[in-house]
Amino acid sequence: MTETSQPLHHRRKHEQKIALITGASRGIGRCLALKLAAEGATIVVNYRRSAELADAVVDEARELGADGLAVQADVENPDDIVRLFGVVQSEFGRLDYFVNNAAASAFKKVLDLETHHLDRSYAMNVRPFVLGAQEAVKLMDRGGRIVAVSGYGSMRGFAAYAALGSYKAAVESFIRYMAIEFAGYGINVNGVNGGLIESDSLEYFYTMDGMAPMQSVLDTIPLKRPGTLDDMANVIEFLLSDNSSYITGQTIVVDGGMTVSAAPYYHQTSGPLNLPDRPAAD
Repeated sequence: MTETSQPLHHRRKHEQKIALITGASRGIGRCLALKLAAEGATIVVNYRRSAELADAVVDEARELGADGLAVQADVENPDDIVRLFGVVQSEFGRLDYFVNNAAASAFKKVLDLETHHLDRSYAMNVRPFVLGAQEAVKLMDRGGRIVAVSGYGSMRGFAAYAALGSYKAAVESFIRYMAIEFAGYGINVNGVNGGLIESDSLEYFYTMDGMAPMQSVLDTIPLKRPGTLDDMANVIEFLLSDNSSYITGQTIVVDGGMTVSAAPYYHQTSGPLNLPDRPAAD
């Protein structure tokens, strides 16, 4: 094909799609927002405190040739959730993608969890997903995609993660119920369960007093590294795309193989059991 015979405009994957991402001023949310913007989506960047960071994401999206809007809303507040989706309705009239990404919790042992820890963990992790999905469905008159970000504490017990892990398990259960109920509306609902993903929260978790060294955990991961923001955002983007049209009610694990590995670990073995270098070809 000659240069003059190429199409004048290459349609980008998420062109004409409206995407709302909670907690999108940084981390996974920011990475995903810019990934969608690069493929033509209009992004709604929800943030709680940092207007400057959220506005910067929108500016970057515009540099990528997309449009965007930053909306302050505290998803811990049910009224703010309604207002957030109301802004989407007034600005765009519809919604194609809702990504429930914002999260917060206390990292404590079960015996140290107090009522306010439990209440806030629920109010930040479970309730916003359910209320947000209810609002999203009203705006997805052409069908759509809902994706929730989860974490490996939903299926494995480990130190100081009981509150967040248990509520993420509830989120994954809601994913299955929503997938069944929303299928008739043309809406797919899925989750992405991240392992050790490089982020501010990961750094905070592994610098708490008494926490095990991060390297000791990385040694148990078959791929021997933490995940990147792109590792997570790539899978979320896939679940939002047409390429995932026959996937719903699922939670995809992005953890470098951590949750399929168990003690005794191969790096703890020796002699005939330790894993050798790659075998040579004949």
